[in-house]
Parts: sequence; C-alpha cells; structure tokens
Amino acid sequence: MLKPNLSELLATSPAFANMTLEEVEQIVSRGRLVEVEKERPIFDQGMEAVSFFLLVDGYVRVVKTLPDGQQVIVRYFPSGELIGIAPALKVDRYPASAIAAIDCVALAWPSRIWPEIIQSSPAFLANVLQAVGARLQESQDRLVEIATQRAEQRVALALLSMGEKVGKPMDAGFAIDFPLSRQDIAEMTATTLHTVSRLMAGWERQGLVRLGRQKVVVLSRQKLARLASHPEGASLH
Repeated sequence: MLKPNLSELLATSPAFANMTLEEVEQIVSRGRLVEVEKERPIFDQGMEAVSFFLLVDGYVRVVKTLPDGQQVIVRYFPSGELIGIAPALKVDRYPASAIAAIDCVALAWPSRIWPEIIQSSPAFLANVLQAVGARLQESQDRLVEIATQRAEQRVALALLSMGEKVGKPMDAGFAIDFPLSRQDIAEMTATTLHTVSRLMAGWERQGLVRLGRQKVVVLSRQKLARLASHPEGASLH
C-alpha cells in the first residue's frame, strides 16, 4: 500500500481530474514507485508493454526511432502525466521510448490490471482518452508545421510549446530547467543542428534568449510568439 500523501499529491494530476480522493487512492494503491536515473529509459520502443506509468517527479523525453535509424523527439512530459499507456491505444508494444531527462520517479501499474481500473473508474478512462486525443492533435499540428512553415517558425513554436508544458515561468518569459541540447531541438522540429545553432545564436544576440550549457531561457514569450507568427522581418523591439 502506498502512502496516502502520495495519493493527495497525485490528485491534482490531469489523470485524476474530477475524481474523489478515495477513487485516486484505489488506483494509486495498486501501483509501485520506480526510480529512473537521468538518460536511462523508463521503457524502450518495441518492448512488450507490460506496464503503464504516471510520472511523479521529473521530466521525460519521448523518442521515436524511424525505420532508417533516425531518431525523432516526439515530445517532453512533465510530472503528473501518464506515459506508456499502450493499453489505451490497444497495442501490446511501446510505440516509442521514454527517456528520463533528469532523475525521475514514476508510478507503475501492470498492464494486465488496465481493464479492471477503467471498469471501476469511468472518470479515469475519460481523462486518459482526453489525454490521448490531445496528443494525437498535437502530433497532427506538428506535421502541418513541418510541411508548411519555415525552420525559424518551427523552432520558435517548439520552444513556446515547451514553455507552456514544461517551462518554469520567469519574468516575461520562461526557463527550461532541464538539459535541452541544440540537437534535441533539431530532432523536435525536423531541422538541422546547424540551422538550430544559427537561429539560437542570432536570437541570443537580439536578447530574445539566454543560452547555457544545454539550457535555454526565453526572455520574452511575447516576442517569441510574434516571431513564430511572422518570421521574416519580425521586429523584436
């Protein structure tokens, strides 16, 4: 049995929206906590999906390996999000890998109890389906961006999206306070490392971002959004 205060902590997760604390405790009590070190996989693409997870603490990078061996970063997840929900997708293997961006703690349930959980808690199932729908829509939006928008727009939009989901608010902008390399951004936006490095260096000179070793601080969310909408000739002043 997990500690009751864990249920209270996780009750604010989107996975448990519109649920009573008793309902949350019933589900949480059936899971087990697992610790995953930075850059270690929580699960690998193609593995049998024997468990599904809720990220209790940390950030996770979801990576898809294409048939030609190229890797694409699909998204980042903050704590409070469900990951590896293969049972909801009705697949028996993980379609992508989940890598700990920093040291993480996750709550794991065996996939075999999925039918029992969703049968006993329709609200949990509704929350899961809402999350799946939102992620599918996000994936479709990214495909449209790649097909129709310039690299500068794609990079700006990716940073804005990360700021909304996993960024730490800071003055007029936000900080991404876990390791994020230029290569990571390139993989997220179907852009080359050279292009991302050139754009980020230019934005730093203009005072739009501040860069550290695998760290990114956006100094003005508003100016970045303006640039994402009008990349050519957009004024940052």
